[in-house]
Amino acid sequence: MQRCYAHSTDRHDKQDWQPLDEHLIGVGARARTAADVFGVGALAEAAGLLHDLGKYTDGFQARLEGKAPKLDHATHGAREIIARYPRIAPVMHLLAYAIAGHHAGLANGRNGEGRRTSLADRLVKALPPLLDDWRSELRLPSEEALVAATMRLKPVPQRAGFQLAFLVRMLFSALVDADYLDTDAFYRRIDGRPFRQDAPPSLDALRDRLDACLAQLAGGGGGEVHRLRQEVLGEVRAGAARAPGLFSLTVPTGGGKTLASMAFALDHAIAHGLRRVIYVIPFTSIIEQNAAVFRRAFADLGEAAVLEHHSALADDPGKAPEAQDKLRRAMENWDAPIVVTTAVQFFESLFADRPSRCRKLHAIAGSVVVLDEAQMLPPALLRPCVAAIDELALNYRTSVVLCTATQPALCREDGFVDGLDGVRELVVDPPALYRRLQRVRVRDIGPCDDADLAQRLRERPQILCIVNSRRHARALYERIADCAGAVHLSTLMHARHRSAVLADVRRRLREGEPCRVVSTSLIEAGVDVDFPCVLRAEAGLDAIAQAAGRCNREGRRPVEDSEVLVFSSSEHAPPHELARYAQAYRTTARHHGQDLLGLDAVRAYFQEMYWQKGDNGLDQKGLLALVKDCRHDNLPFETLAAGFRMIDSPLKPVIVPFAVTADGRVVPDAIAHEALAALEAGDPQRRVGAISRVLQPYLVQLPEPALADLKRYGAVQAVRPERFGDEQFLRLMLPAYYDPRFGVRWEDATEIPPQDCIF
Repeated sequence: MQRCYAHSTDRHDKQDWQPLDEHLIGVGARARTAADVFGVGALAEAAGLLHDLGKYTDGFQARLEGKAPKLDHATHGAREIIARYPRIAPVMHLLAYAIAGHHAGLANGRNGEGRRTSLADRLVKALPPLLDDWRSELRLPSEEALVAATMRLKPVPQRAGFQLAFLVRMLFSALVDADYLDTDAFYRRIDGRPFRQDAPPSLDALRDRLDACLAQLAGGGGGEVHRLRQEVLGEVRAGAARAPGLFSLTVPTGGGKTLASMAFALDHAIAHGLRRVIYVIPFTSIIEQNAAVFRRAFADLGEAAVLEHHSALADDPGKAPEAQDKLRRAMENWDAPIVVTTAVQFFESLFADRPSRCRKLHAIAGSVVVLDEAQMLPPALLRPCVAAIDELALNYRTSVVLCTATQPALCREDGFVDGLDGVRELVVDPPALYRRLQRVRVRDIGPCDDADLAQRLRERPQILCIVNSRRHARALYERIADCAGAVHLSTLMHARHRSAVLADVRRRLREGEPCRVVSTSLIEAGVDVDFPCVLRAEAGLDAIAQAAGRCNREGRRPVEDSEVLVFSSSEHAPPHELARYAQAYRTTARHHGQDLLGLDAVRAYFQEMYWQKGDNGLDQKGLLALVKDCRHDNLPFETLAAGFRMIDSPLKPVIVPFAVTADGRVVPDAIAHEALAALEAGDPQRRVGAISRVLQPYLVQLPEPALADLKRYGAVQAVRPERFGDEQFLRLMLPAYYDPRFGVRWEDATEIPPQDCIF
C-alpha cells in the first residue's frame, strides 16, 4: 500500500507531509469535542473521519506532487457515509451536506435556485476510484453510537424541517472549525510558527473582576436611581441558579441592564458549566461603546477576555482561504470567554451556508446569549429569529436572555403564533420597577416643521433632538449651527470621531454649558447622556422609550421638568417601514396616552405591530414555510442563506483613517495609519484579524451608490487588492471627503474642489 497524504510541503521526500489518516482522525476528534457540547459528538466525528475521503485517490495524491489539476475530494465522503449506514441513511444524509460542502459551502439538497451543484447531483456524479488504504486506516463510529446521538435531540413536529437544517449547520460548524484548526496546527509546526500562547481568562476570573468593578460602582454614592440599579443587580443575579433556558430582563432604560445582564450571564454560566457569554447588540454603531464598557470592567485580564466581532471587516468575500492562512481570521470561531457581536452577524450566521460564516456556530452551544435591545429584531424576519432562539435553548444547551426596556410580545401567551414558551423574568416585579424608575413625561406635540424645531432648540440651552434620517439631522443642524454648543451626530461619522464628540457632550452637560444636539437614532441605544429635554420624531414606541432614556437619566430633576416631546414632520416623512412603527405608536397612544412607557402600553404596541403584519409579514421571505415539509434529502441551504438578510440594502464598510482636531481640522489618525501600513506591508508579526480589530472604530458603512461615486472620484481605494480583493479593505484616501461636522461626504461630493483632494 502506498502512503496517502492530506497536506504537502516543499520537501520532495515527503518526510514532513501530513499523513491523511492523521488529518482525518485529528479532525474527527476535534469535531467530536465541539459537538459533544450539544450531544451529537459521534455524528461530528463520523463527518470528520470521512470529510477528505476523496484524497484517497491517485489523482489527489498526484495533485499534492504538482502533477494533476484540482479535483473534487469531498463528494466521496458524502456518498460513503450514506452507503456505510443504510439503516440510518436519512440521518447520514444530513452529514453528507456538511461533508460535501466543507469547502464550497452548504448546497441545496435538490436542484433549485442555488448556484452550487445540488447535493443530489453530487451524489450521483462520476468519481475516480478510492484506494483501499482508508478501510484499514480509519475506524468509524458504530451505528448504535450514531443512533444514540440522534435520539438526544428533542423534536418539535411543526418545525421538523427547520430543526434538521439547524442540526446540519451545527455539525457543519464543528467539522469546518476542526478542519481549519487541524490544518493550521500542521502548517504551524512546519513553519515553526508559535501556537496561541495567550490563554483567555476563566469565567471565574472574569466574574471576580466584574464583582470588583461593581463593588466600586456601588460605593460611588448616588440618588434613588443609583439605589434602584443596585436592587436590579441583586434581583437579576439571584436568578442565576435557575435551570438553563429562556429568560427575559425587563428594565427601564437607564436601569443598569448592561452590567446586570453580564453579571447574570457569568453567574449562570459558572453555575451550569456553560462556556462563554455572547452579547448581541442591535447596531454596529454602538458595538464599540458596549465592548468598551466590558473592556474597562475586565481591563487587567488582557485583550483575550473580550472578542469584538461584527460583519464590518470579518467576512471572507471570496473563496475559502489557503490552508496556511486559515487561522488569521481568528474571529471566525469565537474562541473567547466573552464575545460582543451584532444581531446581523449572529442571526445571519445561524442561517448561513458559507464555511467562514458557519465556523463559529458550535461555539454558541453551551453558552449564555444576551440579546440586548431584543425589541430591535427585524419584524420581517421575526418568526425565523424566534425559531432559532427557541431551538438554541431546546437542543443546544444555550440560555438566551431577552434584555430590553420594551419587551417585545414574543411569547405564545402574548398571541405570537409559534412564539416562545417558558420565558422566565429575572426582575421580581417589572411594573413596580417601571413606576419607581419613572423620570420623564412623554407628550405628543403634533406636527412641527424645521423652523419650529429650530426655535425650540434655540430656546433651551441643553436639549437633544432625535430624527429619523441623516438628511433631516443635517438640515436641522444647519439651521442652528450658529448657536452655542450646537452638535451633530450621525453614522457617517466613524465611531472614534463620535466617541470624541460624545465625550465633549457629556462634559458640557456636566458643567452646565450650552449643548444642543441633533442626532439620528444612533444615540438612543446604550449611549449614556442625560438631557433635561428630548425632542423625538415620531417612530415606534420602543424608539421613543429609548429616547426617554437620554432624558433625566440619573433622576436628578423633577419628573415634571423632564420632558420627551414627540413630533411629526411633514417635511421629512419617515421611511416606509418606519412609518408602520409610527402608525402602531399612534394607535397605542390613543389608548395608553397617560402612561406611554408602561408595560401595558409596550405590550399593546408590539401586539399592534405584529397584528398589522400577520404571520406572513413576520416571515416575509417565507423561510419557515420553505423548510416546513422538507425531508433529509431536500433541505434548501443556499436558498435559505440568500433569503435571510437582516439588511436588504447591504452597506459596505470604508476605513476612514482621519481624526478631527479641536479646531475642526481633518488630519491623518496615527493609529489607523499605522494599522493600514501594517496591512499594506503584509507585516508577518501582525495577523489580519488583529489589524481588523484595530481598524473597526474607523469604519463608516456606506450604501453601494455612495461607494460607487467615491470610487469614481478616486476618494476610495482598495488596500492590497491583489491579496484581499477589491472589496475587503476599502480606504477613504482624501480628507476633503470627510467633514468634521457631518462625517463622510458623498451626497455633495461633486462640490469638492479638485485642489482639496490631495492627500
